Amino acid sequence: MSQAHPQLITRDAPPRAVWALEQAGLSPLLARLFAARGVRSADELDDSLARLLPPEGLKGIDVAATLLADTLQRGARICIVADYDCDGATACAVMLRGLRMLGARPGSVDYVVPDRAVHGYGLTPAIVDLALPQQPALLVTVDNGIASLAGVAHAKALGLQVLVTDHHLPALVDERIELPAADALVNPSQPGCEFASKNLAGVGVAFYVLLALRGELRRRGVFDAATQPRLDALLDLVALGTVADVVRLDANNRRLVAQGLRRMRAGRMQPGVAGLFSAAGRDASRATAFDLGFALGPRVNAAGRLSDMTLGIECLTTDDSTRALELARQLDAINRERREIEAGMREQAEFRLDQLLADPALGGDPPPALALFEPEFHEGVVGIVASRIKDRLHRPTFVFARGADGQLKGSGRSIAGFHLRDALDLVSKRHPDLLKKFGGHAMAAGCTLADDGFERFNAALQQVAGEWLDEATLTRTLRTDGPLPPEAFTAAAVAELEAQVWGQAFEAPLFCDEVQVLSQRIVGERHLKLRLKAPGGLQRDAIWFGHIDPLPDTARLAYRLSLDEYQGQQRVQMIVEAMD
Repeated sequence: MSQAHPQLITRDAPPRAVWALEQAGLSPLLARLFAARGVRSADELDDSLARLLPPEGLKGIDVAATLLADTLQRGARICIVADYDCDGATACAVMLRGLRMLGARPGSVDYVVPDRAVHGYGLTPAIVDLALPQQPALLVTVDNGIASLAGVAHAKALGLQVLVTDHHLPALVDERIELPAADALVNPSQPGCEFASKNLAGVGVAFYVLLALRGELRRRGVFDAATQPRLDALLDLVALGTVADVVRLDANNRRLVAQGLRRMRAGRMQPGVAGLFSAAGRDASRATAFDLGFALGPRVNAAGRLSDMTLGIECLTTDDSTRALELARQLDAINRERREIEAGMREQAEFRLDQLLADPALGGDPPPALALFEPEFHEGVVGIVASRIKDRLHRPTFVFARGADGQLKGSGRSIAGFHLRDALDLVSKRHPDLLKKFGGHAMAAGCTLADDGFERFNAALQQVAGEWLDEATLTRTLRTDGPLPPEAFTAAAVAELEAQVWGQAFEAPLFCDEVQVLSQRIVGERHLKLRLKAPGGLQRDAIWFGHIDPLPDTARLAYRLSLDEYQGQQRVQMIVEAMD
């Protein structure tokens, strides 16, 4: 399946902002990179706990704190309703550990987590019934619940209290936002919430609810500032879930992640997090956001995709290091199976796409949106495959699998300028009987169709995409930080960059240079190993993973820096991402 070269665009780094950051003591390289990402003063880079936004800004958090404090103090049972992704698993672990730290009676806090294939997403009536054997007085959702109108109503009818903590968008009913009738609701995305960071992950919301609960218990005299539990001990979990959920890393989220990474590097983390580092073959003393997003997060997510997220939650909640490592290794094995399934699905998808692109009517270009379905596809992996295809062809993409109930379960990923949840909303209005259910965000969404609904959905999606997308939006662009100064091609510079928090909407540095190609050869059958001459005559080693097409004698390459260690020697190399 072909992939057009992206248009490389250099970020603008305002000179006055660069100067101000240099004057505050940042290196010229970091000053330029931060200025290009909107940072205007070194004060914005202060990642101390004291600079976290206060919990009081979250609408409903005082009601939630009172509800939790009352429940704890009367010794009533609490059931946490989790979700089956890494954000949901870490949020469950944070809430479970936090409530125990804040005085929950032993054995009074437990959890349930939906099975992706059996229960679907959120606090459904079936999940409420699943929690009933625990005899809870209070249900606490984490990373779900904002759209669970029927589930909350069912719980209330059974006499249960409900606290919803979530970060997703509320449900739309007849084009009006409708909130569940919970006893308390904390979500920065709910109407009327003026919290300055709308980008908290589900685990971040859970952490903030615990901060508010601790404040309420302090006011009740349960402990004082000197004796209160240190909730910052949970920040390794908060960092993992925040990065894994690919939420925007605004200043507040960067502080949460930076604090969590600091704990990991110092060896002060949950046994399960340490076990995941070990199982992934990563060095926790040099932990980066990249490790969380591409090594630890996928291993936790794999449990929810192919097995049961109970495995991931148990890994993150056990205090037994031996047990944690054993569970982490099980998660690693499931992730390897996930990769094998994904590889097979991608191969099938690419074969189908090659057939599609061969249609003379398309002229070799993909349509404005893509939808794929194969009966053999695995429901738990469709989102990953959709993401891979979207990245490759720069088109909004849905991939469907047949669920256990016979219906088609689809997961979609989008490109900038095409709001996926709004597109589904329009499809549902034009074809009222087509979507059984749908939800999500601008860049990721999901939906369920009847078994015979795929072709109608494909046509409806194509119609919306044809109306909303233009040539500029469909042109893939890649933002870079321009040339790398020759003096920055050092191990020290790489270490300086790796020490920072990069991620969604605060992307890791990607440099761009015109180079001469001195030599090139294929290694490992799938990768291009390069020797390059950069501006100034400096020769550099480079590798382009997953690329085997030869390069011309001169090329404009976008790349990131990496430190390659072999036999005790450190060597800086370029990891090529694209060619103009």
